[in-house]
Amino acid sequence: MKLFFKPLLIFLILFLFENSAYSLSNYQIEEICQRAKRRSACIKNLKFKNINLLKGNVIEIPVIPLKN
Repeated sequence: MKLFFKPLLIFLILFLFENSAYSLSNYQIEEICQRAKRRSACIKNLKFKNINLLKGNVIEIPVIPLKN
């Protein structure tokens, strides 16, 4: 029984956590950049990253902590 469940568990984990990335839509980009000081620069930068992500290029995304 153990020989059956361990490989099944491994395959289940591999298929559930596949390597995929989803890009932002134009509406989401505008919502994110609504609070930015330089809104047009923010939109241009995120759209550029969006295009590179869709092409399959590696992009760098900074992590911004939330303020409570």
